Amino acid sequence: MARVTGQTQAGIVARMAPDWITPRPEGLYLPGIDAWVDPSRPQARAIITHGHADHARAGHAHVLATAETLAIMHQRFGPQPGGQALAYGERLALGDGLTCMLLPAGHVLGSAQVVLEKAGNRIIVSGDYKRRADPTCVAFEPLACDIFITEATFGLPVFRHPDTAGEVAKLLAALAANPDRCVAVGAYALGKAQRVIAELRRAGHDAPIYLHGAMTALCALYEAHGVALGDLRPVGTLKGEALKGAIIVAPPSALRDVWSRRLPDPITAMASGWMRVRQRAVQSGIELPLVISDHADWDELTATITELNPAEVWVTHGREEALLQWCELHQRRARALDMVGRDDEGD
Repeated sequence: MARVTGQTQAGIVARMAPDWITPRPEGLYLPGIDAWVDPSRPQARAIITHGHADHARAGHAHVLATAETLAIMHQRFGPQPGGQALAYGERLALGDGLTCMLLPAGHVLGSAQVVLEKAGNRIIVSGDYKRRADPTCVAFEPLACDIFITEATFGLPVFRHPDTAGEVAKLLAALAANPDRCVAVGAYALGKAQRVIAELRRAGHDAPIYLHGAMTALCALYEAHGVALGDLRPVGTLKGEALKGAIIVAPPSALRDVWSRRLPDPITAMASGWMRVRQRAVQSGIELPLVISDHADWDELTATITELNPAEVWVTHGREEALLQWCELHQRRARALDMVGRDDEGD
C-alpha cells in the first residue's frame, strides 16, 4: 500500500484504506498477524486500549497493553498469563512489517491510543479519550496520522463539558450548605470514582472520603500506581450520625439500592457527561448532577481531528452521524464503523 498522496482543500486524502487493517463488527482486525484491537470476543492475540469492560474482555490468549491496563484486567478478570506490557512511546515490531506504539489517551489509568504503522502509513486507534487535565492519568498525546479512528460518545454539538473545577465546587458547596446530610456521588468504579476523589483533593477537601465496597479494590490499584487519593475509608457498617457531613462515593446503582438507606438524608449526585441532559438526571432522581466526563466532548472531538489532520476519519461508536456530517462540511473523508459491544461504562 502506497503512502497517502494528493492534495485537496481539506489537505491530504487517502487513495484507499490499507489492506492490513480490516474493520469488523467484533473489532479491528490485523490479518497479517492474526491480531485484533479491542475485540469483543476472546481472541488469540489482542491489543487493548484500556481496562473498561467494553474494550477489555476476558479470555484472550495474548494481550498487549500498558502495564496499568494489564493490572486492571488482572483484577477484573483474573491472571493474564499471556499479558505483555508496552510502555508509552515504546515501539514494538509485531511481524509482517507492522509496528505498534502506545500513546496516552487521557481516558483512565493506563488508557492508550494504539499507533499502527506499516509501509509508510500510520493509523491511530484512539480507544476512548479526553483532552482536558485529569490528575489520575497521563494526558492525551496528539500525533499526526493518515487515518484517525475516533470514538464519538459525546459526538453532538449539545455536549460541551463545563470546567471540572466548577462542578467540584458545586459538590463542596452543597456539602457545606447541608451539614446534617451527606453527599452520595454515583461514579463508575474504574476511572470516574478515582477522578472525582482526586479532583476533590485538588480543591482542598482533605477530610475522609467514604467508599462503597465495590470501589475499594480499584482505588487501591490506582494508589499502587502512584495516584494519591488521600484518606479513604469503607462505609462498612457506618450509618446515620457517623456519615453526616461526609462524601460517599458509590456505584450509580447503589444510589437506588437498599444500601443507600443507611445514609443520613443523602444528597444524591451523579458524575457523568450524561448529566448535561437534564432529563436523565430527573429520571434517575439525581438531586445534584455533576457534568464530569472521561470522554471528549464535541469541541474536543472536532479540535482533535483538526489538530491531527488525518486523511481519513473512522468513527467506531457513539453519535456517529453528527461527526460524519461535520467531517463532510469540513471536506474530510470519514466513515462509520459498525462495531458491536461498545457502551458508556467509562462515563
